[in-house]
Amino acid sequence: MSLNCGIVGLPNVGKSTIFSALSAAPAEVANYPFCTIAPNVGTVEVRDPRLQKLADIVHPQKIVPAIVEFVDIAGLVKGASQGEGLGNQFLGHIRNVHALAHVVRCFGGEDVVHVSGKIDPLDDISVINTELALADLETVEKRLSNVERLLKSQDKEVVKHAKITLPLLQQLQKTLAAGKAARSLDFSPEDWQAVRDLQLLTAKPVLYVCNVAEKDLAAGGNEYVRQVEALAAEEKTHAIMICGKLELEIATLESDEEREEFRKEAGIKVSGIDQLIGQAYQMLGLATYFTAGPKEVKAWTIRRGMKAPEAAGVIHSDFERGFIKAQVFHCEDLFAAGSEAKVKEQGKLRIEGKDYVVQDGDVMVFRFNV
Repeated sequence: MSLNCGIVGLPNVGKSTIFSALSAAPAEVANYPFCTIAPNVGTVEVRDPRLQKLADIVHPQKIVPAIVEFVDIAGLVKGASQGEGLGNQFLGHIRNVHALAHVVRCFGGEDVVHVSGKIDPLDDISVINTELALADLETVEKRLSNVERLLKSQDKEVVKHAKITLPLLQQLQKTLAAGKAARSLDFSPEDWQAVRDLQLLTAKPVLYVCNVAEKDLAAGGNEYVRQVEALAAEEKTHAIMICGKLELEIATLESDEEREEFRKEAGIKVSGIDQLIGQAYQMLGLATYFTAGPKEVKAWTIRRGMKAPEAAGVIHSDFERGFIKAQVFHCEDLFAAGSEAKVKEQGKLRIEGKDYVVQDGDVMVFRFNV
């Protein structure tokens, strides 16, 4: 699906290194600000142990994992909302992604330049958040001015919509002027829909990625990481810890066996990259269903809450257009039973219609006619 996660942060915090480790494709990396100008885009496989379990039962010719797209966006600096450091261009890149992975420098060392000359992750986060809030504030104030004029319209529908959006825009203005993110507001889904076309930067879900030195990863973190974790908890979001340099070394190894051995030697129980991919998948509101047969076992990415015809359309538009019904069972039922025949015997294979909401982990076969 065309959903993606933007990697953002100040210059020289390790964004491009982490992107390269994610995509195993080299991004432009250097020890000076604005090395990355045009955003790099990488499509990354989502590790899902359920795929191999399905393959062990079905014995397909190939396995096809789900994917998520990451966009490496150049570092923002103070004043970006006013155009500093090509800020307007970079803010436009952020506007085009659906969620943000905010990389924060939590490692020391004078060999990598810091744009403000000191290591202070909370200040770094504040700089980015303030610039995004200021950019959003400008957008909201422009819309407010327009809506106030629309209240005088002779068109009743236009006036009705303006009356709905006016209080929402006023709340957004007050929140953003205080330097807070739009996502901190307790808007209903209907409220967000009413202001969706504003494409607010601070309405996007965010994950903080603490980039640490290898020794701090082995030690379970440092003071900087604790500060970011506390902020993430306050904002009701998440923070993960990763050593970008180490993950890039692992990513450049030739085989899965070599990579796994390297992780064991480094004492890495769960790959930081896998954590980042998994969290991005969750932030984007994605779920996975599977198709399984002798040719392939494949993971398909959908938005949570999708109904069966829409989910079928992810495979091909004809599947949605001519949808008749879906044969469904959950992968956990298959794992417990050991075969599809036994799933049927246990009465856990169902036939679902157009109103069925697809669940994460469903194994599906679609019937359609066009």
